[in-house]
Amino acid sequence: MTGNMPAVRPARPFFSSGPCAKRPGWTPEALKSAVLGRSHRSKPGKGKLKEAIDRTRAVLDVPADYRIGIVAGSDTGAVEMALWSLLGPKPVDVLAWESFGEDWVTDVVKQLKLKDTRTIKAPYGSLPDLKSTNPAHDIVFLWNGTTSGVKVPNGDWISDDREGLTICDATSAAFAMDLPWKKLDVVTFSWQKVLGGEAAHGVIILSPRAVARLESYEPNWPMPKTFRMTKSGKLVEGIFEGETINTPSMLCVEDYLDALKWAEGVGGLKGLIARSNANLGVLEAWAAKTPWVDFLAGDPASRSNTSVCIKIVDPWFEALSEDGKADAAKKLAAVLEKEGVALDAAGYRAAPPGLRIWCGATVEKADLEALTPWLDWAFAQVKA
Repeated sequence: MTGNMPAVRPARPFFSSGPCAKRPGWTPEALKSAVLGRSHRSKPGKGKLKEAIDRTRAVLDVPADYRIGIVAGSDTGAVEMALWSLLGPKPVDVLAWESFGEDWVTDVVKQLKLKDTRTIKAPYGSLPDLKSTNPAHDIVFLWNGTTSGVKVPNGDWISDDREGLTICDATSAAFAMDLPWKKLDVVTFSWQKVLGGEAAHGVIILSPRAVARLESYEPNWPMPKTFRMTKSGKLVEGIFEGETINTPSMLCVEDYLDALKWAEGVGGLKGLIARSNANLGVLEAWAAKTPWVDFLAGDPASRSNTSVCIKIVDPWFEALSEDGKADAAKKLAAVLEKEGVALDAAGYRAAPPGLRIWCGATVEKADLEALTPWLDWAFAQVKA
C-alpha cells in the first residue's frame, strides 16, 4: 500500500445510484405512523396514498391539471405502463445514450414491434441530436441517463406545438432538476432515487394530452392488469386519487411521505436542486485539480448533478487492455468499499469502466468533501 490514509471518513458512505442514501437523520422511527395491518383501500390507507400524491404535486410544482398516480414496478413499471398504453397511433422517436434508453428501444422495437420508429442514439458520455426529433412523432427519452451521468440540459428542443406525446423517464432527475412540465406529457420516476425512499413503487404523471390519448386510443395488444388506466374508454380517476391498481407497501408509502416532508423542510424543489448542485460542485472542484480523472459527460451543460459518472484518464490506465481497465475499475471500487468510505460506487456494468458517485439531495456535501481524498488514495493503491 502506498501513501497515508486520509484522516477523515465520510460520516455516511452511501453513494449508491439506487436505492440511494436515506435522507439525513433518518431512522426507522420515521415509519411509526405507517398504516399497517389495514387495507390500502381503507380510509386511513387511501388517505396516506392521497397525501403522497398531493405532496408530490406541491414539491415538484406539477400543474393542477396533470394526474399523478402511484404504480407498480418502480420507474421501470411506470415507463412500461406508459409505452404499452399510449404508443401506436403515431410514429415514435426513441432516444438512447445509455443502458436504460436502450431498454426502452427494446420495448418499442422488439416487444411492441412498432414499425414506424426511429432510434436516435449516442455513445456513453454524449447526447444524441435532440433537435432531430420530429414533433409530429411520439418521443421517448430519459431526462437524465442514470448509467452515463448525461442529462438533457433543457426542454427547448421540444416543440410547444407538437402533435405527438413526450414520454420522459425522469427517475434520477425528478427532485433534482427543473422539469418543464408544459413540454412533457408523461413523466415517470421512482422515489428510491433522489429522495432515498424504499424501492418497488413507481410514479406516473400524465398531462391532459396524455389523458386524451388514453381515452381515444385502445392498443391492439393484450394489456396486463397493472398497466390498465382506462375502463370503457374513460380514465380510471381513482388511480390518481390514491386507489392504486395493486397493493402497495404502506411502509414504503410512509417512508416516501417522510422524505417529502424532509424535502419541504430543506426548501422544496429549489432546496433539493441546490443541494444536488452543491454536491456536484465538490466533485467538479476535485476533478479540476486531479489529473487521473475526468467526467464521462464531456459537456458541463449536460452533466448530471445526481448520477455523476467519472472516467479514469491516467496514462497507466489508458495503456491497459479493455479487460484490464474493467478489472482496475472494479478494484478501485472494492478498495473504497473495503475501507467503508464509499459503498456501491462502481460504474454501471455496461458503461465505460470508472466510478459512479451519487450526488442527489440526500447526500451531504461534507461527506463528498471527505470522500475525495479517499478517491485519490484508493487510486494510488490500485495503480501501485
